[in-house]
Amino acid sequence: MRKEIEFKSRGITCRGWLYLPDKGKAPFPVVVMAGGWCYVKEIVMPQYADMFAKAGLATILFDYRNFGESDGEPRQHINPYEQIEDYKNGMCFVETLDEVDSDRIGIWGISYSGGHVLIIGATDSRVKCIVGVVPCVDGWSMQKRNHSNLVLRELRNLVMEDRRERFNNNGKGGTIPMSSLDPNILSVWPMEELNDVFMKLQQTVAPNHKHWSTIESLENIWNYNVFGYLKRILDVPTMLVVGEEDDITPWDDQINAFNEIATPKKRLVVIPKSSHMTLYSNKTHVEIAAEASTSWLVEHLIKPYV
Repeated sequence: MRKEIEFKSRGITCRGWLYLPDKGKAPFPVVVMAGGWCYVKEIVMPQYADMFAKAGLATILFDYRNFGESDGEPRQHINPYEQIEDYKNGMCFVETLDEVDSDRIGIWGISYSGGHVLIIGATDSRVKCIVGVVPCVDGWSMQKRNHSNLVLRELRNLVMEDRRERFNNNGKGGTIPMSSLDPNILSVWPMEELNDVFMKLQQTVAPNHKHWSTIESLENIWNYNVFGYLKRILDVPTMLVVGEEDDITPWDDQINAFNEIATPKKRLVVIPKSSHMTLYSNKTHVEIAAEASTSWLVEHLIKPYV
């Protein structure tokens, strides 16, 4: 069963869906989840939420502020710490629901939000279980590897020009494509396969997806790093799902992050012959990641309470 929900995050309305199991007795353990860079809730995450529901887990899945059906300005602006605030207020929202057990809250994220959930799990004592799928853990390291040195110089100049524009224009800056097939157009993620997958998703299941962001969003990801938080995850069961050939959020950065997580209650799942984008486009890879996520959440949010 799925129904529409909304909640306030610092006065801004975030909208999404509540998934409830068809079987079993409430209150159910609950998973709070949202997406990555420029994602809307329709992108791949419903496949996970459906599997969670079949296993007896409730889920809230929402659009961040500034995206999709949620309110907020400027549109398509990504501040990772505001998104983390939206996650935490999503947890406040589930605490008000009779259908869920707010003492059994898990958090799940993918790509950019795969890093967010590590920060949240380190800083919010309500979290009882964490799953991060192909997480972004060091934005500057990632971007240096995604772009040539010459392109990165151009992007740095663009970011500085945009900062001056925002100073002179009441905070209003420019925009940049998420990806582009034209090598002469600067974009955040210059990968053809990324462009192809997101364009297909936009044309099929996610018409609310907009394939651009503010330039300031790019500056924000350069300053994003989860490593200072990992030693604070002391007793929260944590799983990372890594694509063996992921070079967008590089697999070795993810492995380094996994090794830094303090808790011994952790699991690393490596999906063979998979890349970042096959976790969206390859049905088998998505199912492997969803099954691993479900198993981990059930192990820590259901089995200890049976």
